[in-house]
Amino acid sequence: MMKLSAKELLNKFSNNDIHSQEVNRLALMIFDETNSKVFEMPARYREYLEAASLLHDIGYHIDSKGHNKHSMNMIIESGIAGFTELETKIIGCICRYHRGGLPDKNEHEVYNTLDKKERKIVKRLAGILKIADGLARNENSMIDNISINYNQDNKVVEFIITPKIEEFLPDLSSAIRKRDLYEIGFKCQSVIKFALS
Repeated sequence: MMKLSAKELLNKFSNNDIHSQEVNRLALMIFDETNSKVFEMPARYREYLEAASLLHDIGYHIDSKGHNKHSMNMIIESGIAGFTELETKIIGCICRYHRGGLPDKNEHEVYNTLDKKERKIVKRLAGILKIADGLARNENSMIDNISINYNQDNKVVEFIITPKIEEFLPDLSSAIRKRDLYEIGFKCQSVIKFALS
């Protein structure tokens, strides 16, 4: 069976790719900033995150309840063109943890099959995806840019959000609630705030 690319899978299973495209844009912005200022990661990890951010919500095709788990299972079952079976499992797990409970190797069967290094990749990239998903709360993109200031001594990551229009400040509450996994993955504290013009 021919595997589909992440974009083709998105088109097949989702009728709302506007949200997924926006999450993808924000997630890659956060990845690039994290990569240059907090912790350097291989370019291949960016490709995992790109696929996961496009596919994180395809589980809605089955049911909204537990859609993150459905997304993971659909990805693992169908595979993704350009990714090995193991990489596909990692991408599936990144989607699994964009919402809901934190990764737990004792409780979560698929996550448990990954080794320590692979689980670390999942935590870091799912941490980025969670924040991006929290920031992409509405259909109209309100965010122009995301930059990071990193205080290495205190291990504090400051996310600086620049809105497209100053009068319309996006709601940060969901992203603030969803930053727990980023903090675990990168062993830091974090602050999310607006850029002061």
